[in-house]
Amino acid sequence: MLLASLGLSGCVTAPAYVKPEVMVPPSWSGEGPWRAAQPADTQPKGPWWERFGDADLSALEQQAMSANQTLAAAQSRLSQARATLGVNAANSMPQVGAGLRAQRLEISANRPLTNYAAPNWQTIQNDYVPTFAVNYEIDLAERVKSLVDGARASLEQAGADLENTRLILAADLASSYFNLRALDSELDVLTRSIALQQSSLELAIQRHDLGVASGLDVAQQQALLDTTLTQVDILKRQRAQLEHAIATLVGTPAPLFVLPVKVSPMKPPLIPVGIPSDVLQRRPDVASAERAMAAANAQIGVANAAFYPSLNFGLNGGLDSRLFSEVMNGPSIFWSMGVSATQTLFDGGRIQSNVDFTRAGFEVAVANYRRVVLTAMQEVEDGISSVNAIDRAYNQAQKAIESNRRVLQIAFDRYHGGIANSQDVIIAQQSQLNSERLAAQLLGQRLLTSVFLVKALGGDWQASGSSGAP
Repeated sequence: MLLASLGLSGCVTAPAYVKPEVMVPPSWSGEGPWRAAQPADTQPKGPWWERFGDADLSALEQQAMSANQTLAAAQSRLSQARATLGVNAANSMPQVGAGLRAQRLEISANRPLTNYAAPNWQTIQNDYVPTFAVNYEIDLAERVKSLVDGARASLEQAGADLENTRLILAADLASSYFNLRALDSELDVLTRSIALQQSSLELAIQRHDLGVASGLDVAQQQALLDTTLTQVDILKRQRAQLEHAIATLVGTPAPLFVLPVKVSPMKPPLIPVGIPSDVLQRRPDVASAERAMAAANAQIGVANAAFYPSLNFGLNGGLDSRLFSEVMNGPSIFWSMGVSATQTLFDGGRIQSNVDFTRAGFEVAVANYRRVVLTAMQEVEDGISSVNAIDRAYNQAQKAIESNRRVLQIAFDRYHGGIANSQDVIIAQQSQLNSERLAAQLLGQRLLTSVFLVKALGGDWQASGSSGAP
């Protein structure tokens, strides 16, 4: 039986793993210009947030990488996967054990007889038994090998999941931060508009007191100022919510976290975009889905192994003596050695059903992998098209700001000179406010889109021979 088992030990029950083909376009459809980059899985994909040149953001990202609890959980899952691989790898090695028993016992005289010619006697004696055992599973159908392959793929998947968690965390934090800074810019616009509207209100009051302007001019200017002040309160509430979200991301209780207001010009970095196939090499979620397929493929091998006999080699031995002084004597030795084999003869189709289940699980993993790839392509295309559109809109918004400033100055001069009514000034002030707020919002969206595109591309890119500057 042992020779026959060794002859069958070359059986391979797990199908050879081949990564499925996916449709990958040769290039992106979006407009340039895009800086070329050389993708490589071995190169670090961060800290990409430093490309935005914001010291506060960089400090928050570093804090999040060390204190975020979602990331800590992902790191613990990686440790679990590493331990699982160790457990399965240990099954390919012999299991060696030792034991020791020392007892004093009394044997009953009334126990059943072994034969009628040998009566039982009641005895009290000691029993000293040191033992040694070796057990080894002969991996006839590569069941253990499939378990190890699956655990290794799961470990790699957990590593990719950790990188994906880190990427998502950094992107979520950057998005919340840029949303908050965009609100700071809007609040700055409102603050400057309030000062201008208060000045216009004072002028309207003076003209009214002189009998040059009507009470309607004063009321309209006051209504515009009150509306602007209301918008300030709304934006402050939104800012507070973003501040609380950032606190949670960086692992700080919201009541203890404060992010001071800062208004400074922020310019999005030039995002390097390679060819679409590069995304498949860099995106950690794509890598995770691919490793999930490998793990599912290994499970087919584990299920197929149940069709083959299960063989175990065992060696047991030790010493047994009622006298401690004679434990090490030759007559105290006992041992046994042998091979045990079990084979399922009939199970009503249970094994085959389990194989079918694992094969279906592999097909699920394949479909999920292709879905993740398609989603990756969609996200990059969305990011490219959004960057182009928002860039054009932002440039146009800057032109609108200059035009509205000229209109406001003309309207104010005409009103101050008494040749125009307050309605012209109010309309010009509102247009100026709207254009400046729109520009602030577009800049925030441009920064958010850059974050989204970096995330879609799988993180930072290091240009060959450069220091990583954009």
